[in-house]
Amino acid sequence: MTSRRRRPRLRSVLLGVAAIAVVGGVVVGAWRPWMPVVETAPIAAAGDAVVPAALILPEHPRVLVFGDSWTYGSAASVPTLGYAYVLADLIDGETVVRGVRGSGYLKPGLDGPAFGERISALDASIDPDLVIIQGSINDRREPAAGYADAVNAAWDDLTALYPEVPIVVLGPAPHELPVAAATARIDRDLQALAGARGWWYISPVQEDWITEANYLQLIDVEVGRKHPSTEGHRYLAEHVAAALQAMQGAGVTEAGETELEPAR
Repeated sequence: MTSRRRRPRLRSVLLGVAAIAVVGGVVVGAWRPWMPVVETAPIAAAGDAVVPAALILPEHPRVLVFGDSWTYGSAASVPTLGYAYVLADLIDGETVVRGVRGSGYLKPGLDGPAFGERISALDASIDPDLVIIQGSINDRREPAAGYADAVNAAWDDLTALYPEVPIVVLGPAPHELPVAAATARIDRDLQALAGARGWWYISPVQEDWITEANYLQLIDVEVGRKHPSTEGHRYLAEHVAAALQAMQGAGVTEAGETELEPAR
């Protein structure tokens, strides 16, 4: 499934970067004119993590979005109104969407196997400019033992398939509140594993994208069985787009501390 891109593919670096302010570790991105301003941030590297390099994308990127039912578009009025599809217009590019309901790194899905086997079946000819790998809360009932091994094996296969392509990890978003301990553990594990590779990590859990104040507005708890509503999917897409924009503005000092390049 692919959301249409509007132009011939380019490899030139995106030069127009909006001004970004860092306040208390939270990046606030001033997005392009068609984007709402969203307060969001990729989680800072911690511990032994490698500081991610600034994300470089062409003007109209092709993005492979890989994940579970949230990526599939479950509970949107139609799946193509899911966040992964909506993201295409927000970044003025194209998204190639590969979402399988119920799947995770350890758990097979309703319509396909677990992440590792699904990654092995991906087509190299997709030739993305960026890969976003999302989720998954579906592993919350699986044992913690062996989880890191499954994640690393899947990511090794992903980098072997797309060796020159930047990868951003979008952690699990809470489908219910308060956030379950197992979901928080998955989020922390993915953050640490992504950080060890120098990959950007986005944490909807730690960034409080879904709170008691907006939960019923964003999550369809009845027909959608605790998946994002159509409005919720757009909200997620806006936050992901803003996080990607912030990553494009990030630079690294000689001392290894993150700083921001000036707007051009």
